[in-house]
Amino acid sequence: MRQLSGGSSLLARPGFIEYFLAAIRLVHGITAVLPGLLLLLWLSDESGLTRSYTAVLLFFAVLTVMMFQALGVYSEEIFSRLLRFRVMFFAWASAFCLLLFMQQALSLFSFMEWHYLCLWFLVSLLGFGVERLLLLALFRYWMSTGQYLHAAVILGATDNGVRLAEYMARNRDIRSGLVGFIDDRISRLPASVVGLPLLGNSQELERLVRKEHITQVLVALPWSAESRIEQIVHELRRLPVNVLLVPDMVAFRHARNRITEVAGLPMFNVSERPLDGWSPLIKRLEDLLLASLALIPALPLMALIALAIKLDSRGPVLFRQKRYGYNNRLIEVFKFRSMYYDCADINAERQTTRNDDRITRVGHFIRKTSLDELPQLFNVLFGSMSMVGPRPHATATKAAGILFEEAVKEYTSRHRVKPGITGWAQINGYRGETDTLEKIEKRVEFDLQYIENWSVWFDLYILCRTIPAVILAREVY
Repeated sequence: MRQLSGGSSLLARPGFIEYFLAAIRLVHGITAVLPGLLLLLWLSDESGLTRSYTAVLLFFAVLTVMMFQALGVYSEEIFSRLLRFRVMFFAWASAFCLLLFMQQALSLFSFMEWHYLCLWFLVSLLGFGVERLLLLALFRYWMSTGQYLHAAVILGATDNGVRLAEYMARNRDIRSGLVGFIDDRISRLPASVVGLPLLGNSQELERLVRKEHITQVLVALPWSAESRIEQIVHELRRLPVNVLLVPDMVAFRHARNRITEVAGLPMFNVSERPLDGWSPLIKRLEDLLLASLALIPALPLMALIALAIKLDSRGPVLFRQKRYGYNNRLIEVFKFRSMYYDCADINAERQTTRNDDRITRVGHFIRKTSLDELPQLFNVLFGSMSMVGPRPHATATKAAGILFEEAVKEYTSRHRVKPGITGWAQINGYRGETDTLEKIEKRVEFDLQYIENWSVWFDLYILCRTIPAVILAREVY
């Protein structure tokens, strides 16, 4: 049993969080109006006008902080490791819309042209981003010196408590710093558990709380010990300490994104429908716009490829193949024909290999450069595919002689969204032949990562990396 020495963490003292957030609000208010003030001093020669607009800027700073508060900028997540650039962008854009309203409706800042307003918006946005990075660096420094907002102990050196300690070690942030374990079975336990000391029993916990060495207790007892948990919670409520009940950490292995409520009861969301709400419409509009733009330069190239295929070997220019699409439905995918017509493999029972004798001379080139996929732009326009998503596979495709759906049990989870012309797996090197189980397992792993983390920005990032990935590919035949 180890005794703690010294006083409580400076960060854990009462009122620190409130004072810290007040300072952040002040910095945000200054960041919101400082570029405008500098522009005002530069563009205006009248001192009286400058003084009157200074009052307006002060009012706008207060409005900005109020808008940030309403949109959750100052929620507990501000102390997390997240960059939070998205929430800051939308909060600042919403606040700046108020300024634009003031300019249009009240004729304020009328001397500022649009390019000056855009400069104001961008400079302040950059300032907010830099401040967030500095804040995260400050948090890392504090943690390196052992300073946390809460000095926490785990009550119960149980399997669940050990899992919690390991989880917090991997995902630590400034909000809670583990000091050790508390357990009434001290005579039967080692001096330390997973590198953390056993501090003592419940009586020792009360002494530590009274001396303000501990400000947070994480109760990790089995939930089946209902009466014991109730007794401990009742005793701890007498003390000036935060008490949290730890859920079964095994459930976190299955929890994907968040905790949701059903009839007011919190539940783990272990799986949710991807692209819900407005997301399907946004992705469809994205597909229509990008596919239409891509077709403008692609049509002349497609015409040349079609002519080359026709001159190189007999048979149709296009190859149509049944593949699995959204919700495991069969869709017809278009490709330029790259094999001799009498060697067509409709179900892809035999994968292409290096120096495959079924592939034509033109076919070698268009497969290597992925130009054979260009007709799938029409699949995107017709709605059976997306620009970005898991690549569709033919019905009989195998890895090491085993059907994909039999090789990887999560395989059909890929079909919760539309397949794409390119995808997260492809730009990470998983294109072409899948001659081993490991290749299809990694492909599915990347596809599921994409589905869970979809955003328009993620799609654009994948599209930007697609061309370099195609050029550097070595496993496409």
